[in-house]
Amino acid sequence: MAKNAQKPVRQPSRFIQVVKVLAKTAKDDKSALAWSVLAFVGLLSIGLLIANLVAPGQTVGAILWGVTGGIAGLLAAMIILSQRAQAVILAGYEGQPGATGAVLQQALRRGWRFSEMPVHVSPKTQEMVFRAVGPGGVVLIGEGFSKSRVQQITEDERRKVARIAPGVTTHVFYVIPNDPDAVKLAKLGPKILKLKRALNRSEVSVVAKRLESIGLNIPVPKGIDPRNMRMPRR
Repeated sequence: MAKNAQKPVRQPSRFIQVVKVLAKTAKDDKSALAWSVLAFVGLLSIGLLIANLVAPGQTVGAILWGVTGGIAGLLAAMIILSQRAQAVILAGYEGQPGATGAVLQQALRRGWRFSEMPVHVSPKTQEMVFRAVGPGGVVLIGEGFSKSRVQQITEDERRKVARIAPGVTTHVFYVIPNDPDAVKLAKLGPKILKLKRALNRSEVSVVAKRLESIGLNIPVPKGIDPRNMRMPRR
């Protein structure tokens, strides 16, 4: 092995990464830091107040209730910062092609079937449609920069869903930058999760399999003929 070989760069630990993200969030979002401090101080004060009411004059009781309130306040502050951190990260995805897939991956829970890859991509404008199937029914998310073009390809996918899975509740959302009627990436996940239940677990599986059978509407690059593709020789 050469003496001047470079050593692999050591990645920071998970804890350090989380601390950096939370620190950046507190720096960029002053309200998040204020709410976190308020939650910590408030719960700590409640713990001390309970100690004075339950065990007045007892040092051990005051310490125990103070520690309990401090731990609860610290947890509340971390929860607030983590939620704001996720919102800051998702806001940074705004305007990036395919950002909807990343949001679905982070936001949707078990019981939802989806893919980070779009089911429909316009070859000229790169507008795209994502699809998810879950308790709320079928959800189509149109992403792009022109609302008219995004609506057109999203409507094409909606007609496919109506043909393959008739009667299934279908919701349509649009992720379009600078459009007041569109959904922000940070709010897309909560909106989907709040949808009224329309399918049970077995129905979700059946509908998802039906829709997956129609394939994807993604153009093949020019000059490539899938029928003539061969495995490379060794």
